[in-house]
Amino acid sequence: MSAIAGIYSMQHGPLDPELGPRLMQQLQRYPADDARAWRAEGLFLGCRSQWITPQSRNEILPYYDSERGLAIVADAIIDNRSELFGQLQVVREDRDSIPDSLLILLAYEKWGGEAPVHLVGDFAFMIWDARKRTLFGARDFSGNRTLYFRRSGREFSFCTVIHPLLALPDGQQGLNEGWISEYLASQARNDVADMFSTVYQGVEQLPPSHSVTVSAKGVSFSQYYTFRTPPPLRLRGNGEYEEAFREVFGQAVRDRLRTHLAVGANLSGGLDSGSVVSFAAEELRRRGKPLFTFSSYPLDNFTGFKLGQRVTDERPYIQETIDHVGNIQPSFLNFPDRSPYGEIDEWLDIMEMPYKFIENSYWLKGIYEQAQMKGAGVLLSGQRGNWSISWGPALDYQAKLLREFHWISFYRENKLYSRSMGASRKKMLKIVGRKVFPGLGQLISGKQEAPLELIHPEFARRTGVQEKLRELEGVASSQTVYDIRRQHFQQPHIWNVNGTAATKLSLKYRVWDRDPTNDLRVINFCLSVPEGQYVQNGVDRSLIRRAMEGRLPDKVRLNQTRRGIQGADGITRMLPQWQMFLQELREMLQDPRTSSYLNHAGLAGCLDRLGSEPAPLLIFNTDFRLLTRGLVFYRFLKRVT
Repeated sequence: MSAIAGIYSMQHGPLDPELGPRLMQQLQRYPADDARAWRAEGLFLGCRSQWITPQSRNEILPYYDSERGLAIVADAIIDNRSELFGQLQVVREDRDSIPDSLLILLAYEKWGGEAPVHLVGDFAFMIWDARKRTLFGARDFSGNRTLYFRRSGREFSFCTVIHPLLALPDGQQGLNEGWISEYLASQARNDVADMFSTVYQGVEQLPPSHSVTVSAKGVSFSQYYTFRTPPPLRLRGNGEYEEAFREVFGQAVRDRLRTHLAVGANLSGGLDSGSVVSFAAEELRRRGKPLFTFSSYPLDNFTGFKLGQRVTDERPYIQETIDHVGNIQPSFLNFPDRSPYGEIDEWLDIMEMPYKFIENSYWLKGIYEQAQMKGAGVLLSGQRGNWSISWGPALDYQAKLLREFHWISFYRENKLYSRSMGASRKKMLKIVGRKVFPGLGQLISGKQEAPLELIHPEFARRTGVQEKLRELEGVASSQTVYDIRRQHFQQPHIWNVNGTAATKLSLKYRVWDRDPTNDLRVINFCLSVPEGQYVQNGVDRSLIRRAMEGRLPDKVRLNQTRRGIQGADGITRMLPQWQMFLQELREMLQDPRTSSYLNHAGLAGCLDRLGSEPAPLLIFNTDFRLLTRGLVFYRFLKRVT
């Protein structure tokens, strides 16, 4: 709930008295309810606090406990408070008022460097231990809050955002070619795999699931949490699994409603956000408060295009959920004056680095602005739901049954699924066959044409980035979706970019993204549930569909054939700026600053294929994706060179 910063002299020598205030001055762009600093010999801690939870109102940060010899500065909302109260022996009369920062401090006093293991929530913090003369900090398991740092001589400085660290003396603004090469070479939207690096040479970041200890001996890191598949959960039947799901997930939602401000939620027409909204609206009704929902839809003049079973306008499904759940004050938003192209500069200001989600940038930021206008303190989402609460890919499950020689179960599931989808069994069997041995299709089809690359071939060769990516991906062609799901939770870089965007949007708009589908308790529960609970009787995502009976309308709950997709009208939005867009792309390919980074020859071909009268479907085209990602990088490059 804060922008935190600090400087520590590892030799405990005096600090330049101007350095701390210089850090804090850089943070003044963000709204705050309070701003404070705390100093000790060789140490400065600062915080611009945003009071989101009831307990944070009038909270003192940085906070120094002279009796314990501990000082803390924290950007945190802790969700397992009830559990911690007992473990930390917090007296009952203090439990409603104790701020999360003090709970973290008590956890450190009890468990030392193991304290982060016991915390559930979104957090980044630093603790000064005067007795040990060490600085200890940590970041939550999936990186929902950011924490950057800089090492300069014998000084260690840290901050929630990057630019204050660059403003310090000797703040290197040289670009990190390793980071850039992976950003350009990777086709995925996730962050780079080197979780310590940033786009700047002189600035590093603390990876998710990691802690840091700083002392006169130097700086050391520890990965305090490593994902391991939990033991299987064995219950007596469907009903018990459904009830256990509602209990665990409902608690995660309720824990994320803790704010003295209004509560908002992203709402699409699907299961994930609908389930979040269902539990949230019910609990808020008991508290006498409404739930504000925000839903994006395409431009009024957008006629759509054929995209299989994907739905570009989800309003009919969204309205069904609103009517069924109740206690919702909805906002339907289509941001008619916005486009992905028009948002680039502001997003670069927010992210402080290039980004890859340009197609969804305009509505994502627009919803934060609307939530701020409604006075929301938290904005609920369900971004990680596909891998946790709504897991259950039917065809992959059928392939799993075949691999494990469960012939009868496979025959039944395939027959029922084909019937429910209105598809021929022959077609379904072909798809399942390809999934049984994912690497076989590539062998049969022979050598695949190399995908078009955004990165300049010589830059890729010099940095060795392709080898790094191949090592990271391993034998991806032979992986099943179950392997991919496991890696999704084992490799924190996959979700780091989401935490980066959420942190920096929250600082700008004073609205926190809170995702109960990313709750560690929910994730461990979902991964312990047998696969047979997730696909049953030809129904994919079966557990959540069954568990939400009565809580979601059947039109949404039982929908297996239509899936929403957002940002489909991006090209239509860009039409008034299209010639300007094309001209800037030409400038990008002629600018010598990009010549060593971008694949000019390949991108020139992409540009030729775009055309002067683009079709709406181009928004999902590889040429368009590569050019826009290159353009975002180009705009960033012009800022820093």
